[in-house]
Amino acid sequence: MAPDAAAPPSGFTPSTGIASVKLLLEIVESIARSGIEAVATFSYRRSHNLAIALLCALVLVCLGGLYFAGNLARFQNAISVKESQTALTGVSDPQQLDQVLKQYPANRILRMVALANQDSIELDATMRRLLNEAEPRDLSKPVDLTTFSRSDLETLDRDLKLAQSKAPTIKPRYIAAIKAVRDKLEHDARPLEVGDYTLARFMAMIDEYHTDVAALYSKALEARVDYYGAYEKCVALLLENIDVYKVVNGQFIFPAQSTADSYNAAAAAWSAAAKRMTELEGEGATLRQSQLNRWKAFVER
Repeated sequence: MAPDAAAPPSGFTPSTGIASVKLLLEIVESIARSGIEAVATFSYRRSHNLAIALLCALVLVCLGGLYFAGNLARFQNAISVKESQTALTGVSDPQQLDQVLKQYPANRILRMVALANQDSIELDATMRRLLNEAEPRDLSKPVDLTTFSRSDLETLDRDLKLAQSKAPTIKPRYIAAIKAVRDKLEHDARPLEVGDYTLARFMAMIDEYHTDVAALYSKALEARVDYYGAYEKCVALLLENIDVYKVVNGQFIFPAQSTADSYNAAAAAWSAAAKRMTELEGEGATLRQSQLNRWKAFVER
């Protein structure tokens, strides 16, 4: 009897068929998953390599930009220095600086020189103001003591003593003023962005000038103290002898030779101190001229 065509093969059962199908599906799924992972891995690697390439390109561009900027800055600085040297060549008086500097308003080196010039002007005005503040009135003005009354001499004597008492307070004030001016100058110079080396050279030049200024005004203060002292001694001698001295042909005549000698010595010291003050005015002018030479040396380096 022939086997039934619809019957399953020998050893095959429904449960065996289902297991086979499941196994087949697992194999297909595994193959598919392997393919997806391979594609994902390839895609990740390509993206990673692309990112590295872009980063390298960006770094190269930045380095190139920095190199170009550095060369450009050096080129601009060279032009600025050359321009500064040319501008200051014909300058022989600090008062000419304003006009010269106005011709090159964008030149950073010349703008530093302009700051130094302003520093010099402000510092000189400050120092003079401090020296004059010690005086209740202008005591350096020439006077004819032979025409003074007792009241005039007493007022003058009081003013001279007041000036002598105030003189010692001036030095710490002008030292503080120099420091304040220096700090302001450095603060104004930094935004010019000339570089740390140039700024350091500039401030060293300023410090050298300020040292000379402090020394000059220290001598000026000493001369004024000597002036007040000798002047006050003359006035005091006149007050002590106001009832006995006479004025003949514009000269004081004292009854005692010792008094006359004391007055003449005080008058000589007074005159010497006044002369010294005038000489120091000349030294101040020389110092300002030397500052101009410092500025020229600064731009030529």
